[in-house]
Amino acid sequence: MFMYVFSIFLIIASNVLYNICQKSTPKSVNPFTSLLVTYLTATLLTVIAFKFNKTDKGFLDSLKELNWTSFVLGISIVGLELGYLMAYRAGWNISVGSLVANIFLAILLIPIGILFFKEGFEFNKILGVAFCFLGLLLINKR
Repeated sequence: MFMYVFSIFLIIASNVLYNICQKSTPKSVNPFTSLLVTYLTATLLTVIAFKFNKTDKGFLDSLKELNWTSFVLGISIVGLELGYLMAYRAGWNISVGSLVANIFLAILLIPIGILFFKEGFEFNKILGVAFCFLGLLLINKR
């Protein structure tokens, strides 16, 4: 139960920091310089964390077990980082940009969850999606 709650808390806390940092990145900075420093920092943190994560497999053994997902995840992370940075530079408010993106994300993941991961989708979830669409309309109304 601890990991169930802690993992969501970590996502929320990290997302808050993430969006504050993206919104606060100077507009004059080359976005790819910002991404490079971000990924170097993440690499250093990951190397340190790897040293403390004791498993029966070493780095090379784990590397052999990887598939396409790690490479595609790397591509998607660059897209996410660049997308948020450009959205905030284009004028999206921090209180709205992430909300709009995440509502659309959640809605797009519904058919993926149903078709590829055999997840259920009951009536109350359909109602929730309807409220999401209503929320998108209300939040973007001028």
